[in-house]
Amino acid sequence: MNPRNVLILPGWQGSAAQHWQSLWQAQLGYRRVEQHDWLRPLRGDWIARLEDVVLSLDAPAVLVAHSLGCMLAAAWAAHSRNTHRVKAALLVAPADVTQEALRPVLASWSPIPLQTLPFKSTLVASRDDPYCSVERAQTFAQAWGANLVDAGALGHINADSGLGAWPHGLVLLNELIHS
Repeated sequence: MNPRNVLILPGWQGSAAQHWQSLWQAQLGYRRVEQHDWLRPLRGDWIARLEDVVLSLDAPAVLVAHSLGCMLAAAWAAHSRNTHRVKAALLVAPADVTQEALRPVLASWSPIPLQTLPFKSTLVASRDDPYCSVERAQTFAQAWGANLVDAGALGHINADSGLGAWPHGLVLLNELIHS
């Protein structure tokens, strides 16, 4: 698979240089879907940007989403007529945008789409994620038809988790790409 067709979907505020998504992008040539505003994310704007990038590709994409990026993948899939242009998605540490602490900034992201995704997906959840309980992650995985992977206690599965380039995540991604 062309590495430019593996699309990195960061969450709110983007992914810093030591985040596994940024490391994968730098090391493997994956393509980040750049958003117009990482600090004030509007669902409609983010969906439109993802649609533009998916339509620009010459072959089906694989989505690599983290946090709010997971909500983007689900929201895009619920609204796009081009979901056949995505082969699979790795959904890591989804952000539960209905949490009280997240609502003021992420109000446009509710309600959370809970339709089955029309492509293969794996959802990786942490038992101690401050932005999504494992129970909510299970609900998302079941609704989206995603294979659920329990990552143990890894926090928000980000740079603060100390994962570096997160080799286990790459294994999961490669399983999706080659399935």
